[in-house]
Amino acid sequence: MKVDVFNEIQDPRPWSEGHQHTRLNQALEQAKLADELGYGCWWQVEHHGAEEFSLSSAPELLLAAISQHTSRIRLGHSAVLAPAKFNHPIRVAERAAVLDHLSNGRLELGLTRSTAPEWRLFGIDPGDVRRQTQQAFEMVPRMWTQDRFSYSGEDFEIHDVPIVPKPLQQPHPPLWQAAATPASFEEAGRRGVGVLGTTIWEPIERVRRMVALYRDAAAACTEPVGSFVNDQVAFFTFVHCAETDEQAVRNGAVAAAAWYTVQALRFFEAADTFVETVAHQQKLMADPTSGRTGDFLRAEAAAFTGPNRAQLVIGRVLQGEDVPDEEIFEALNEQDSLIVGSPETCRKKLRTYADLGIDRLMAFHQVGNLSHEDVLTSLRLIGDLIPEFA
Repeated sequence: MKVDVFNEIQDPRPWSEGHQHTRLNQALEQAKLADELGYGCWWQVEHHGAEEFSLSSAPELLLAAISQHTSRIRLGHSAVLAPAKFNHPIRVAERAAVLDHLSNGRLELGLTRSTAPEWRLFGIDPGDVRRQTQQAFEMVPRMWTQDRFSYSGEDFEIHDVPIVPKPLQQPHPPLWQAAATPASFEEAGRRGVGVLGTTIWEPIERVRRMVALYRDAAAACTEPVGSFVNDQVAFFTFVHCAETDEQAVRNGAVAAAAWYTVQALRFFEAADTFVETVAHQQKLMADPTSGRTGDFLRAEAAAFTGPNRAQLVIGRVLQGEDVPDEEIFEALNEQDSLIVGSPETCRKKLRTYADLGIDRLMAFHQVGNLSHEDVLTSLRLIGDLIPEFA
């Protein structure tokens, strides 16, 4: 299992003069250190109108800057927003190819549909999203590998155009899809692209089932959207390492994880749904197989024991309750989705993910109000563990 870095450039209040400039330069410093320490890939998100949640509105520019200050670490989009009003497929192919050259062949390209708030911001019809995302997956690798490109469809009419430059990697950089549901994990496998798992607080056994769902679909893929099947699973989770478990909590890691979760659910307009789902799960405890069909859902039903403690605690935070950090830590720590603590604690939890067959763990270090110095320390301490998982 490779250990990577996942980055949002979070910018929580309170703000000081020049805070955005500071955050962007801190991200560059963190990337340079990750390169020196042997992390596998730096994954940068794309979000728009996110304010505190993320300053990463132009990831291609940040990745280009990182490419000039690093020599080994791979550079990943996690992921480019694929509907055409965000990013026309020609622009995706062109920018990615340039970045591949600037980085000397270190690009990893993920695509994703995005969500309703960003669709509204760019005037995107939700009915167009799935179709245009599929078209982007089909078009981009062909643009990279064909001397002249043509495409005729509901959204695009392109006739005999040279799309240049071509990427440095041959036949082209690895393709990925961001995914947060069992259906999207399976969809990534059917497309023959790697899957970037971006779920929040998933129990390990559910992660295991989603990985199996993806592997089965990827193994059955005979016509990938690209030139090859990129059979890889990357998974995102919170990581903060300090000299001791107690120091990690004192650094504010647990509060930062809770802050991120609440901000994410609000930004993606999923907070009400999350609370409703937890309440629904509590009702289902009396009849866990109610309304569930299919192999995956039958497995879910068999393992169902009600909402986990982490979900209940986050639900209370979303409803405005002031839950103590210690209680949040205990709840999140139970299911291994939170990798927070001493090097020994983090080693054990990293091993849990490695044992699931995860190919790349996307370690989310710069979370909430964690200080830049504490993030650098966490990167160094996890960096010391990387050789154990190579």
